Amino acid sequence: MSDTENNTEEAQGQANPINIMAQYVRDLSFENPDTPDSLRSDLGTPEMAINVGMDARKIEDKDVEGLYEVLLNMRAIAERDGQPVFVAELQYAATVQLNGIPEDSHHPVLLIEVPTLLFPYARQIMSDMTMKGGYPPLMLSPVDFRALYIERFKDEINKAEAEAKTAETDKENA
Repeated sequence: MSDTENNTEEAQGQANPINIMAQYVRDLSFENPDTPDSLRSDLGTPEMAINVGMDARKIEDKDVEGLYEVLLNMRAIAERDGQPVFVAELQYAATVQLNGIPEDSHHPVLLIEVPTLLFPYARQIMSDMTMKGGYPPLMLSPVDFRALYIERFKDEINKAEAEAKTAETDKENA
């Protein structure tokens, strides 16, 4: 590859505000405790409980600035009469670099935008996993990561808004 091609790739990578360096399965688990009995079609549809969460951590790297790992946690539990039919758990992650995004915006970008990008891949893995476990594919509905973020951090958001309002009032009164 020529130096011109390398420079072009580097410039394109730097131009993207979110650069996904790698995507990977961090942990994957499928429990099918009552097979083959749980696979009988005459037992009816199990109750489903699905949990989705997200987390992010900064990765220190002397060569790469703005490097983070974002983790999407998914858990699906199917139960029939209070007994587990299956339990599917997935930790799907990405290593991302944020470019040109102000530091105070990193948190929402990492916990809203990146999980939104990762979700279709994690959804496919969960679907495949349940299907390979002998069940119909688990078709997860799209997730509103913005709403999850707001719910999870509402106290911090309200506090920051109140502080901004107080600072604005103080500035007007000065």
